[in-house]
Amino acid sequence: MVGATINKTGTFTYKATKVGGNTLLAQIIKLVEEAQASKAPIQRLADLISSYFVPIVIILSILTFVIWYIFGPAPAFLYAMLNMVAVLIIACPCAMGLATPTAIMVGTGIGAERGILIKDAESLETAHKVDTVIFDKTGTLTHGKPVVTDVVGDILQLAASVEKGSEHSLAEAIVNKAEEEKLVLSKVEGFKAIPGHGVEGVVEGKQVVLGNRRLMEREKIKIDEKVIEKLESEGKTVMMLGVEGELAGLIAVADTLKDTAREAVGKLQKMGIEVVMITGDNKRTAQAIASKVGIKRVLAEVLPDEKEKEVRKLQNEGEKIAFVGDGINDAPALAAADVGIAMGSGTDVAIEAGDITLINKDLSSTAAAINLSKKTMGTIKLNLFWAFGYNIILIPVAMGILYPPFQILLSPILASAAMALSSISVVSNSLLLKRVKI
Repeated sequence: MVGATINKTGTFTYKATKVGGNTLLAQIIKLVEEAQASKAPIQRLADLISSYFVPIVIILSILTFVIWYIFGPAPAFLYAMLNMVAVLIIACPCAMGLATPTAIMVGTGIGAERGILIKDAESLETAHKVDTVIFDKTGTLTHGKPVVTDVVGDILQLAASVEKGSEHSLAEAIVNKAEEEKLVLSKVEGFKAIPGHGVEGVVEGKQVVLGNRRLMEREKIKIDEKVIEKLESEGKTVMMLGVEGELAGLIAVADTLKDTAREAVGKLQKMGIEVVMITGDNKRTAQAIASKVGIKRVLAEVLPDEKEKEVRKLQNEGEKIAFVGDGINDAPALAAADVGIAMGSGTDVAIEAGDITLINKDLSSTAAAINLSKKTMGTIKLNLFWAFGYNIILIPVAMGILYPPFQILLSPILASAAMALSSISVVSNSLLLKRVKI
């Protein structure tokens, strides 16, 4: 039983083997907190420039007054004062200040309407840089509800007996199959779940182990590779049952892919983004499943606590990573990724660790979220270009640069109108995001 588990029905007896900071939940929370703390905040160009903008404008307005007062036509004081005021009015930090937040506000609003919940502005800004998306297999690309497809040997009752104490989805599939066939399960003593390997226990006085190749190798049990490879090539996960050190049989389990999995992968690949699948399955099974959705790069035989390490490894190679997952063991990887995308049907810990949550549970929204980020960042850049360009062009005009050649001066009234229009244009451009298809 994992800490923080909620018991909804019945009663049971349990013994705490780890408490406090040593529990699985505490360790996962620690990993998540460390990953979240290591993220550097995004530097905003607009904030940096705006911090220098006001003092520069004040200096320019004073300089304008001095130049017009000394060199301007009579009445010099009036010309100097009007031009100084025009400079102060037309200088518009408002447009620069509105450029980013208005676009972010509209972008996050659009996301929410489409079932894409974006945790903060930083997540929306970062997503457009993603060049690699890693999908967890179980529960993300697949429904996470595997079913038994093959049983080699008369072992179902024994396998279900030892698996009934496990919370794993594969165990649930075996137990469900046994219940369908109305098998009576035996009592298990010394049950132990071995993460990334399988389970073991004593059934009817016999030592029973059920799991993958790693577990069989550990127990030094010889296996039938020919039959196993055939089942794995069909995309099935094969579990081997050992009794008293001898192979007793095999059970193959398959999980169905989600309807939107292939479409989601295709959209990301069209955007030039590499798609990777990560799973604890063996390489042959993983490759068979990945090929069904068009994924070429597979990270197989990855233990639950190694997912975050795989994310870090790719980041160290210079890749910008988005990780898509739903389980409690995905939380550290979700937090470590540049952008963590959690499925809305996932665990609370995974959703908390993610930067973006797909509350519509649609895998295609992964591409939509990244595309929304690209569109939003494009709008922000256009807003900033307009805001900076407006000030760069019109501040010199307000200072009177057109007066010597053309005898043109910008009155404070027109300057105030131009200032208002600059802010309106930035807000209007941000609102145009609502028309964008993602």
